[in-house]
Amino acid sequence: MNGAGPAPNRPDELAFLALGGVGEIGMNLSLYGYRGRWLMIDCGISFADDTLPGVDVIMPDPAFIEAHADALDGLVVTHAHEDHIGAIQYLWPRLKCPVYATPFTAAVLRLKLIEAGLEHQVPITEVPLSGKFAVGPFELELITLTHSIPEPNAVVLRTPLGTVLHTGDWKFDPDPLVGDLSDMAALRRLGDEGVLAMICDSTNALRPGESGSEADVRKTLIDLIGQKKNRVAVACFASNVARLASIAAAAQAHDRHAALVGRSLWRIEHAARETGYLQGVPPFLTEEEASYLPREKALLICTGSQGEPRSALVRIAADEHPEIVLEDGDCAIFSSRIIPGNERAIGRLHNALASLGVEIVTEHDAPVHVSGHPAQDELIRMYQTVRPKIAVPVHGEARHLMAQARLAEQCQVSQTIVTRNGEVVKLAPGPASVIGEVPTGRLAADANTLLDAKGETLKNRQRMVFNGAALATLVMDRAGRLLAPPQVTVEGVPSEDSGEALAARVAQALDELGPRERRDDDKVREAARLAIRRSLRDWHGKKPVTQVHLVRI
Repeated sequence: MNGAGPAPNRPDELAFLALGGVGEIGMNLSLYGYRGRWLMIDCGISFADDTLPGVDVIMPDPAFIEAHADALDGLVVTHAHEDHIGAIQYLWPRLKCPVYATPFTAAVLRLKLIEAGLEHQVPITEVPLSGKFAVGPFELELITLTHSIPEPNAVVLRTPLGTVLHTGDWKFDPDPLVGDLSDMAALRRLGDEGVLAMICDSTNALRPGESGSEADVRKTLIDLIGQKKNRVAVACFASNVARLASIAAAAQAHDRHAALVGRSLWRIEHAARETGYLQGVPPFLTEEEASYLPREKALLICTGSQGEPRSALVRIAADEHPEIVLEDGDCAIFSSRIIPGNERAIGRLHNALASLGVEIVTEHDAPVHVSGHPAQDELIRMYQTVRPKIAVPVHGEARHLMAQARLAEQCQVSQTIVTRNGEVVKLAPGPASVIGEVPTGRLAADANTLLDAKGETLKNRQRMVFNGAALATLVMDRAGRLLAPPQVTVEGVPSEDSGEALAARVAQALDELGPRERRDDDKVREAARLAIRRSLRDWHGKKPVTQVHLVRI
């Protein structure tokens, strides 16, 4: 978006504004406004699908807060998942604000900033677990929860107008294996103190019961891997340190050697060891070391659970990995869920593995994965503990937000606000309400450039993918007479017998122009462009992206 209006942030109001992560899963970017100042919580990405060819990563467009960067006092990161931290390396140069994170999250972020060449520019303040600190007019406190990564934090924001709990991603795992249990005592104290509003994760609001424990997954993986005779590859989210430790435990239990296959796994492993979260876990083998193992001794932890292009498991399945192979009789365990939108990519990966004779095990075959987000019983427990006056569901699609809103009402929450990206929600004083809207959008990381995800560059790329492209060259004199037959090249559309016919159509279209029009470059180009598009539409049902080069002599 280009520009933004005045900040909807009156000195006497406490406001919440999401630029990403509401009505969608991923791209979390939340803003809190008070006394004319802003606090950002999280700055994440999502992964592009087939509708954005050549783009891997998308993120919220920060144009609104970028226009008010002088009023942005800081960015607090709840945890180190990509959908909460992944956009910092792209967007921080536009914001230039201090960043606050707990030790593990800070370690992961520093590694990402090194890759982006920003390690000496971004000021990161490490906050201890359960730490209290101030950013601008906000008094903040972190509350430790559990999730599928170390150090997930809820953020308490205290102001004279009321206290807000921003949960981040969370669950109540009774045995998370890595990291501390959820700090229920702190949540109870907060509830007793009084909570104005809770901005809460909605991902599993449609799922009854509880999300399950990492301890149960460890037991399943140990039992399952013990039944396999040949190589076993386990695909999981790289950030799930408890899952890495569980796979390492399975390797020890069955006299195998665990190896990490994929760069992002090594990044997380480095941060986890640096902050003390893999104590007692033997060093993992490298890909090269794993390539020398006998089949019955190899346990491979691989990136690629979502079928990401160029990820380790995708390359292995295509027999393109330089070190690792899977073959008939081996097993691939997908210790992960399917993120909506990735079904086709994962299906292609499953089929490629199956064609090699590899056995595939998913969460539908055995309990090899649990979610990191709260199911309904956990949400009810959170509402009963915190007892907010206002519920604002976030981190979910529309159906998830509505489901949590209904659940909050059943828990006797006085008011629920189902918002959307760009809506400014006044939390206090008085009843909560939507008081305005700011421009929002998405940016796409295209190589070294950030593009508007709905801009002409990507629109044209989409058109070329689905409709092909055509290029015409015209050589004319100043009076508009053709000095040579038009040259037309077509790509991505059947064109074996189209070249001369298209040239004839272009020449005919130019003949139909009047003398004045033939001297007008824009009218000549448009006549030629329309002749090509209409002809290819009539012949092949395609309307390619068409460019016309006009040379006047």
